[in-house]
Amino acid sequence: MDKSFKEERLTGVSKFTPPLYKQRYQFIKDLVEKYKPQKVADLGCADCTLLWMLKFCSCIEVLAGLDICATVMEEKMHRLSPLPANYLQPAERSLTVTLHHGSVADKDPCMLGFDLVTCIELIEHLQESDLKKFPEVVFGFMAPNIVVISTPNSEFNPLLPGVTLFRHPDHKFEWDRAQFQSWALETARHYGYSVEFTGVGHPPTGMENVGFCTQIGVFVRKYPQASTSAQSENPPEAVYKTVFKAVYPSLKDEKYLQNAVVNEVIFSAEMIKQSLLDRLMSEHEDSNDDPTEGSSNFQPSMNWCSEDLEKLVTEKSMESFVDGNVVYIPLTTIFCFPKVNQLCGTFEKLCKLIAGKVTLSSDGSAVVLSAEHEEN
Repeated sequence: MDKSFKEERLTGVSKFTPPLYKQRYQFIKDLVEKYKPQKVADLGCADCTLLWMLKFCSCIEVLAGLDICATVMEEKMHRLSPLPANYLQPAERSLTVTLHHGSVADKDPCMLGFDLVTCIELIEHLQESDLKKFPEVVFGFMAPNIVVISTPNSEFNPLLPGVTLFRHPDHKFEWDRAQFQSWALETARHYGYSVEFTGVGHPPTGMENVGFCTQIGVFVRKYPQASTSAQSENPPEAVYKTVFKAVYPSLKDEKYLQNAVVNEVIFSAEMIKQSLLDRLMSEHEDSNDDPTEGSSNFQPSMNWCSEDLEKLVTEKSMESFVDGNVVYIPLTTIFCFPKVNQLCGTFEKLCKLIAGKVTLSSDGSAVVLSAEHEEN
């Protein structure tokens, strides 16, 4: 049972729509859309739900999770693995997801270099000794551009059915707004951050004075991080244990790029071939002439190609032709297809990527396919 579910059961937050934990995660997603961080770490990631949501954000290239309980992470970490579709259609961006077992009170060099660090309903689970170390680890050592910390607002507790002292049996404390803001402002001042306060979970009408159910502090580093920090010069020893790592297929990896280009080239060439053969067969049936006659004036058939393809081939006046049982499709024609052009960038790169993977003419200028006509 994860902590989000426990919180809902114990506090009755099911009255919130959407549920309170979803509002917290959506807050983070909105922040990611605004600031476009490339590297994001979630401290106290629990069942990895937030990480799973963030893996779909196109700006993120590195995701890392940390939790003191390896078992909780391991129960759902399979959701972070690439799916077959990720291999069939690799994304343009790279994405690496890593989970670590360890304490937020310890420093580990694997947590350096992040743009955004999230701590969602984490600090209230920390022992006093760990809470004292927490600011130095996150703001002093990790020193990301942005830190988001959420924690219960104890002023809201009287409105939650069934809550007597704390919302969760593992909570070591719950702060009111003044306590959280005092701690956050002092932490921000000490480490060179600004902080703004907000929250999720609006109170009922007429009870606005209690504030949000979940209070949130968004910390933004005031000054650019030095290119060479003391941490990177003398990093501490690794203390976290890596329990999961997934590297997603990406078009930035040449083997996946080559595979995508080869598939696109073959697909484009087959489209042109079928259009050519379809046209020639129609002419043959109508005039009973040599089926190769007029092939140099080839116009794509709408039975096989879109208007964009017809316009492309017509405007470029690029000729595909049949010689015996072989169809020749010029590479220059294929390179003009938007998808091929986007993948390769240059004609030279196209030639390099398909070399040895696609059958070409003796001079390497055209894709060679069998002239066998495929029926619809």
